[in-house]
Amino acid sequence: MYTEAAESAGVVARQLRANASVVAELGRQLRAHPPRAVVTCARGSSDHAATYAKYLIETHAHVLTASAAPSVSSVYGMEQDLRQCLFLAISQSGKSPDLLASVAAARRSGATVVALCNVPDSPLSAVADFTIPLGAGPERSIAATKSYVASLAALAHLTAEWTQDAALNAAIRALPDTLSSAWRLDWRAALALLVPAEHLYVIGRGYGLSVAQEAALKAKETCGLHAEAYSGAEVRHGPFALMGERFPALVLAQNDATLPGLEQLAAELAARGVGVALAGGRAAGALVLPTVDCPGALAPIPLAASVYRLLATLAVARGHDPDQPPFLHKVTETV
Repeated sequence: MYTEAAESAGVVARQLRANASVVAELGRQLRAHPPRAVVTCARGSSDHAATYAKYLIETHAHVLTASAAPSVSSVYGMEQDLRQCLFLAISQSGKSPDLLASVAAARRSGATVVALCNVPDSPLSAVADFTIPLGAGPERSIAATKSYVASLAALAHLTAEWTQDAALNAAIRALPDTLSSAWRLDWRAALALLVPAEHLYVIGRGYGLSVAQEAALKAKETCGLHAEAYSGAEVRHGPFALMGERFPALVLAQNDATLPGLEQLAAELAARGVGVALAGGRAAGALVLPTVDCPGALAPIPLAASVYRLLATLAVARGHDPDQPPFLHKVTETV
Protein backbone atom coordinates (compact mmCIF):
# COMPACT_ATOMS: atom_id res chain seq x y z
CA MET A 1 0.00 0.00 0.00
CA TYR A 2 2.71 2.46 1.00
CA THR A 3 4.81 1.78 -2.09
CA GLU A 4 1.90 2.01 -4.50
CA ALA A 5 0.56 5.22 -2.96
CA ALA A 6 4.04 6.70 -3.32
CA GLU A 7 3.81 6.11 -7.10
CA SER A 8 0.81 8.47 -7.49
CA ALA A 9 2.77 11.47 -8.79
CA GLY A 10 4.39 9.44 -11.55
CA VAL A 11 1.07 7.80 -12.40
CA VAL A 12 -0.65 11.17 -12.85
CA ALA A 13 2.23 12.55 -14.93
CA ARG A 14 2.03 9.60 -17.34
CA GLN A 15 -1.77 9.67 -17.39
CA LEU A 16 -1.99 13.33 -18.36
CA ARG A 17 0.42 12.79 -21.27
CA ALA A 18 -1.18 9.58 -22.49
CA ASN A 19 -4.78 10.82 -22.30
CA ALA A 20 -4.29 14.30 -23.77
CA SER A 21 -5.86 13.55 -27.15
CA VAL A 22 -8.81 11.40 -26.01
CA VAL A 23 -9.75 13.83 -23.22
CA ALA A 24 -9.47 16.83 -25.56
CA GLU A 25 -11.75 15.09 -28.10
CA LEU A 26 -14.29 14.12 -25.44
CA GLY A 27 -14.25 17.69 -24.12
CA ARG A 28 -14.89 18.99 -27.63
CA GLN A 29 -17.87 16.64 -28.07
CA LEU A 30 -19.32 17.63 -24.69
CA ARG A 31 -19.14 21.31 -25.66
CA ALA A 32 -20.75 20.59 -29.02
CA HIS A 33 -23.48 18.39 -27.51
CA PRO A 34 -23.92 19.32 -23.84
CA PRO A 35 -25.49 16.53 -21.79
CA ARG A 36 -28.71 17.33 -19.94
CA ALA A 37 -27.31 15.48 -16.89
CA VAL A 38 -24.34 13.40 -15.77
CA VAL A 39 -24.83 10.06 -14.02
CA THR A 40 -21.94 8.42 -12.17
CA CYS A 41 -21.74 4.71 -11.45
CA ALA A 42 -19.15 3.13 -9.15
CA ARG A 43 -18.52 1.18 -5.95
CA GLY A 44 -16.05 1.57 -3.08
CA SER A 45 -13.14 3.94 -3.62
CA SER A 46 -14.34 4.60 -7.17
CA ASP A 47 -17.66 5.82 -5.77
CA HIS A 48 -15.73 8.25 -3.58
CA ALA A 49 -14.16 9.54 -6.79
CA ALA A 50 -17.71 9.92 -8.12
CA THR A 51 -18.47 12.23 -5.17
CA TYR A 52 -15.61 14.41 -6.36
CA ALA A 53 -17.01 14.30 -9.91
CA LYS A 54 -20.35 15.65 -8.68
CA TYR A 55 -18.86 18.72 -7.02
CA LEU A 56 -16.37 19.34 -9.81
CA ILE A 57 -18.81 19.04 -12.71
CA GLU A 58 -21.65 20.93 -11.06
CA THR A 59 -19.41 23.86 -10.06
CA HIS A 60 -17.48 24.06 -13.36
CA ALA A 61 -19.75 22.70 -16.11
CA HIS A 62 -22.98 23.61 -14.25
CA VAL A 63 -24.58 20.28 -15.20
CA LEU A 64 -26.62 18.27 -12.70
CA THR A 65 -24.61 15.22 -11.62
CA ALA A 66 -26.04 12.32 -9.63
CA SER A 67 -24.96 8.85 -8.56
CA ALA A 68 -26.66 5.79 -10.04
CA ALA A 69 -27.80 2.94 -7.79
CA PRO A 70 -26.46 -0.13 -9.63
CA SER A 71 -29.07 -2.38 -7.98
CA VAL A 72 -31.83 -0.62 -9.94
CA SER A 73 -30.48 -2.32 -13.08
CA SER A 74 -28.68 -5.39 -11.74
CA VAL A 75 -31.24 -6.55 -9.15
CA TYR A 76 -34.54 -4.83 -9.96
CA GLY A 77 -34.08 -4.97 -13.73
CA MET A 78 -35.33 -1.43 -14.29
CA GLU A 79 -34.07 1.19 -16.73
CA GLN A 80 -34.24 4.99 -16.67
CA ASP A 81 -34.57 7.50 -19.48
CA LEU A 82 -30.93 8.53 -20.00
CA ARG A 83 -31.24 10.11 -23.43
CA GLN A 84 -28.72 12.95 -23.88
CA CYS A 85 -27.06 12.02 -20.57
CA LEU A 86 -23.39 11.36 -19.91
CA PHE A 87 -22.83 8.15 -17.93
CA LEU A 88 -19.48 8.03 -16.11
CA ALA A 89 -18.53 4.51 -15.03
CA ILE A 90 -15.51 4.50 -12.71
CA SER A 91 -13.74 1.26 -11.82
CA GLN A 92 -10.28 -0.09 -11.03
CA SER A 93 -10.97 -3.56 -12.48
CA GLY A 94 -13.85 -2.87 -14.85
CA LYS A 95 -15.48 -6.24 -14.33
CA SER A 96 -17.96 -6.06 -11.45
CA PRO A 97 -21.26 -7.57 -12.67
CA ASP A 98 -23.53 -4.86 -11.25
CA LEU A 99 -21.44 -2.10 -12.83
CA LEU A 100 -21.55 -3.83 -16.22
CA ALA A 101 -25.32 -4.34 -15.93
CA SER A 102 -25.76 -0.64 -15.21
CA VAL A 103 -23.59 0.32 -18.17
CA ALA A 104 -25.55 -1.97 -20.51
CA ALA A 105 -28.85 -0.51 -19.28
CA ALA A 106 -27.52 3.03 -19.68
CA ARG A 107 -26.51 2.40 -23.28
CA ARG A 108 -29.90 0.89 -24.09
CA SER A 109 -31.50 3.96 -22.51
CA GLY A 110 -29.61 6.36 -24.78
CA ALA A 111 -26.68 7.50 -22.61
CA THR A 112 -23.15 8.15 -23.80
CA VAL A 113 -20.94 5.93 -21.64
CA VAL A 114 -17.47 7.03 -20.59
CA ALA A 115 -15.36 4.49 -18.69
CA LEU A 116 -12.59 5.57 -16.34
CA CYS A 117 -10.83 2.27 -15.80
CA ASN A 118 -7.41 1.00 -14.79
CA VAL A 119 -7.52 -2.22 -16.84
CA PRO A 120 -7.33 -1.37 -20.57
CA ASP A 121 -8.79 -4.68 -21.82
CA SER A 122 -11.52 -4.88 -19.17
CA PRO A 123 -15.14 -5.76 -20.01
CA LEU A 124 -16.09 -2.20 -19.05
CA SER A 125 -13.64 -0.62 -21.48
CA ALA A 126 -14.93 -2.92 -24.23
CA VAL A 127 -18.53 -1.69 -23.98
CA ALA A 128 -17.98 2.02 -23.32
CA ASP A 129 -18.31 4.70 -25.99
CA PHE A 130 -15.15 6.36 -24.67
CA THR A 131 -12.49 5.08 -22.32
CA ILE A 132 -10.18 7.27 -20.25
CA PRO A 133 -7.45 4.90 -19.03
CA LEU A 134 -6.39 5.56 -15.45
CA GLY A 135 -2.89 4.29 -16.20
CA ALA A 136 -2.07 3.38 -12.59
CA GLY A 137 -0.57 0.04 -13.61
CA PRO A 138 -0.94 -3.15 -11.56
CA GLU A 139 -2.24 -2.48 -8.07
CA ARG A 140 -1.46 -5.44 -5.82
CA SER A 141 -2.55 -3.93 -2.53
CA ILE A 142 -6.16 -4.74 -1.69
CA ALA A 143 -6.56 -1.15 -0.55
CA ALA A 144 -6.74 0.94 -3.72
CA THR A 145 -4.55 4.05 -3.55
CA LYS A 146 -2.88 5.15 -6.76
CA SER A 147 -5.94 4.16 -8.83
CA TYR A 148 -8.13 6.43 -6.66
CA VAL A 149 -5.72 9.35 -7.10
CA ALA A 150 -5.63 8.59 -10.84
CA SER A 151 -9.45 8.65 -10.96
CA LEU A 152 -9.56 12.11 -9.38
CA ALA A 153 -6.89 13.39 -11.77
CA ALA A 154 -8.74 12.00 -14.79
CA LEU A 155 -12.01 13.60 -13.68
CA ALA A 156 -10.28 16.95 -13.19
CA HIS A 157 -8.58 16.66 -16.60
CA LEU A 158 -11.90 15.88 -18.31
CA THR A 159 -13.70 18.75 -16.58
CA ALA A 160 -10.96 21.24 -17.45
CA GLU A 161 -11.02 20.23 -21.14
CA TRP A 162 -14.82 20.21 -21.26
CA THR A 163 -15.10 23.71 -19.77
CA GLN A 164 -11.88 25.09 -21.32
CA ASP A 165 -10.93 26.38 -17.87
CA ALA A 166 -7.41 27.76 -18.34
CA ALA A 167 -6.66 28.14 -14.63
CA LEU A 168 -7.80 24.62 -13.85
CA ASN A 169 -5.77 23.26 -16.76
CA ALA A 170 -2.65 25.03 -15.53
CA ALA A 171 -3.11 23.64 -12.03
CA ILE A 172 -3.62 20.14 -13.46
CA ARG A 173 -0.33 20.35 -15.33
CA ALA A 174 1.35 21.08 -11.99
CA LEU A 175 -0.35 18.13 -10.26
CA PRO A 176 2.59 15.68 -10.45
CA ASP A 177 4.85 18.11 -8.60
CA THR A 178 2.05 18.96 -6.16
CA LEU A 179 1.52 15.27 -5.43
CA SER A 180 5.23 14.70 -4.87
CA SER A 181 5.29 17.51 -2.33
CA ALA A 182 2.16 16.25 -0.58
CA TRP A 183 3.60 12.74 -0.25
CA ARG A 184 6.64 14.10 1.55
CA LEU A 185 4.60 15.91 4.22
CA ASP A 186 4.93 14.59 7.77
CA TRP A 187 1.58 13.87 9.43
CA ARG A 188 2.98 11.55 12.11
CA ALA A 189 1.93 13.99 14.84
CA ALA A 190 -1.62 12.72 14.29
CA LEU A 191 -0.63 9.22 15.44
CA ALA A 192 -0.92 10.28 19.07
CA LEU A 193 -4.65 10.89 18.47
CA LEU A 194 -5.31 7.98 16.14
CA VAL A 195 -3.36 5.02 17.55
CA PRO A 196 -5.48 4.75 20.74
CA ALA A 197 -8.74 5.77 19.03
CA GLU A 198 -11.74 3.44 19.06
CA HIS A 199 -13.78 5.47 16.58
CA LEU A 200 -13.06 8.31 14.17
CA TYR A 201 -14.98 10.86 12.16
CA VAL A 202 -13.33 12.11 8.99
CA ILE A 203 -14.91 15.42 8.07
CA GLY A 204 -14.75 17.32 4.78
CA ARG A 205 -17.06 19.46 2.71
CA GLY A 206 -17.60 20.18 -0.97
CA TYR A 207 -14.75 18.86 -3.10
CA GLY A 208 -13.11 17.44 0.02
CA LEU A 209 -16.00 15.17 1.02
CA SER A 210 -14.65 12.64 -1.46
CA VAL A 211 -11.29 12.26 0.29
CA ALA A 212 -13.02 12.18 3.69
CA GLN A 213 -15.04 9.20 2.46
CA GLU A 214 -11.90 7.56 1.14
CA ALA A 215 -9.95 8.14 4.37
CA ALA A 216 -12.74 6.63 6.48
CA LEU A 217 -12.87 3.53 4.29
CA LYS A 218 -9.10 3.05 4.42
CA ALA A 219 -9.06 3.53 8.21
CA LYS A 220 -11.58 0.69 8.52
CA GLU A 221 -10.00 -1.73 6.10
CA THR A 222 -6.29 -1.20 6.83
CA CYS A 223 -6.13 0.11 10.42
CA GLY A 224 -8.96 -1.77 12.12
CA LEU A 225 -10.36 1.61 13.15
CA HIS A 226 -14.09 2.23 12.94
CA ALA A 227 -14.33 5.45 10.96
CA GLU A 228 -17.18 7.31 9.28
CA ALA A 229 -17.10 10.24 6.87
CA TYR A 230 -19.35 13.25 7.27
CA SER A 231 -19.84 16.57 5.59
CA GLY A 232 -19.04 19.46 7.88
CA ALA A 233 -22.61 20.58 7.18
CA GLU A 234 -24.08 17.29 8.45
CA VAL A 235 -22.00 16.28 11.45
CA ARG A 236 -23.97 18.49 13.86
CA HIS A 237 -27.17 16.64 12.95
CA GLY A 238 -26.76 13.94 15.60
CA PRO A 239 -23.27 12.48 15.02
CA PHE A 240 -21.73 15.48 16.79
CA ALA A 241 -22.98 14.13 20.15
CA LEU A 242 -20.83 10.98 20.08
CA MET A 243 -17.34 12.44 19.94
CA GLY A 244 -15.15 12.57 23.01
CA GLU A 245 -12.33 10.56 24.54
CA ARG A 246 -10.97 7.95 22.09
CA PHE A 247 -13.30 9.40 19.43
CA PRO A 248 -11.31 12.10 17.62
CA ALA A 249 -11.92 13.92 14.35
CA LEU A 250 -9.73 14.23 11.26
CA VAL A 251 -10.84 17.35 9.40
CA LEU A 252 -9.74 17.67 5.76
CA ALA A 253 -10.22 21.18 4.39
CA GLN A 254 -9.41 23.01 1.18
CA ASN A 255 -8.92 26.72 0.51
CA ASP A 256 -12.36 27.67 -0.78
CA ALA A 257 -15.71 28.89 0.51
CA THR A 258 -16.07 25.83 2.78
CA LEU A 259 -12.91 26.62 4.79
CA PRO A 260 -14.31 29.04 7.43
CA GLY A 261 -17.06 26.61 8.40
CA LEU A 262 -14.66 23.70 8.78
CA GLU A 263 -12.24 25.79 10.83
CA GLN A 264 -15.10 26.88 13.10
CA LEU A 265 -16.23 23.27 13.49
CA ALA A 266 -12.69 22.12 14.35
CA ALA A 267 -12.34 24.86 16.98
CA GLU A 268 -15.72 24.01 18.49
CA LEU A 269 -14.82 20.33 18.78
CA ALA A 270 -11.43 21.10 20.28
CA ALA A 271 -13.06 23.38 22.86
CA ARG A 272 -15.24 20.44 23.90
CA GLY A 273 -12.12 18.38 24.55
CA VAL A 274 -12.34 16.30 21.36
CA GLY A 275 -9.00 15.50 19.76
CA VAL A 276 -8.92 17.22 16.36
CA ALA A 277 -6.35 16.96 13.58
CA LEU A 278 -6.96 19.59 10.90
CA ALA A 279 -5.39 19.60 7.45
CA GLY A 280 -5.78 22.62 5.19
CA GLY A 281 -6.74 25.19 7.81
CA ARG A 282 -6.15 26.51 11.32
CA ALA A 283 -8.26 26.35 14.45
CA ALA A 284 -7.61 27.00 18.13
CA GLY A 285 -6.90 23.78 19.98
CA ALA A 286 -6.56 21.63 16.86
CA LEU A 287 -3.44 19.81 15.73
CA VAL A 288 -2.61 21.45 12.38
CA LEU A 289 -1.31 19.09 9.69
CA PRO A 290 0.75 20.60 6.85
CA THR A 291 -0.63 20.77 3.31
CA VAL A 292 0.61 21.99 -0.06
CA ASP A 293 -0.67 25.12 -1.77
CA CYS A 294 -3.29 24.03 -4.31
CA PRO A 295 -6.53 25.43 -5.78
CA GLY A 296 -9.54 24.25 -3.80
CA ALA A 297 -10.99 22.26 -6.69
CA LEU A 298 -7.87 20.10 -6.91
CA ALA A 299 -6.99 19.96 -3.20
CA PRO A 300 -8.49 16.48 -2.61
CA ILE A 301 -5.86 14.99 -4.93
CA PRO A 302 -2.74 15.92 -2.91
CA LEU A 303 -4.74 15.47 0.32
CA ALA A 304 -5.32 11.85 -0.69
CA ALA A 305 -1.57 11.28 -1.01
CA SER A 306 -0.93 12.66 2.49
CA VAL A 307 -3.85 10.65 3.91
CA TYR A 308 -2.55 7.40 2.42
CA ARG A 309 0.91 7.91 3.87
CA LEU A 310 -0.59 8.61 7.30
CA LEU A 311 -2.92 5.60 7.24
CA ALA A 312 -0.27 3.17 6.00
CA THR A 313 1.85 4.26 8.97
CA LEU A 314 -1.12 4.16 11.34
CA ALA A 315 -2.00 0.60 10.35
CA VAL A 316 1.44 -0.64 11.34
CA ALA A 317 1.40 1.40 14.56
CA ARG A 318 -1.92 -0.25 15.50
CA GLY A 319 -0.50 -3.72 14.78
CA HIS A 320 -2.17 -4.32 11.42
CA ASP A 321 -0.77 -5.33 8.04
CA PRO A 322 -2.25 -2.80 5.58
CA ASP A 323 -1.57 -5.17 2.68
CA GLN A 324 -3.53 -8.06 4.18
CA PRO A 325 -6.81 -6.73 5.58
CA PRO A 326 -8.95 -9.60 6.88
CA PHE A 327 -11.77 -11.06 4.77
CA LEU A 328 -11.26 -8.67 1.83
CA HIS A 329 -10.44 -9.31 -1.85
CA LYS A 330 -8.98 -7.05 -4.51
CA VAL A 331 -11.97 -7.32 -6.84
CA THR A 332 -15.43 -7.33 -5.28
CA GLU A 333 -17.84 -8.74 -7.84
CA THR A 334 -21.20 -7.46 -6.61
CA VAL A 335 -24.26 -8.68 -8.50
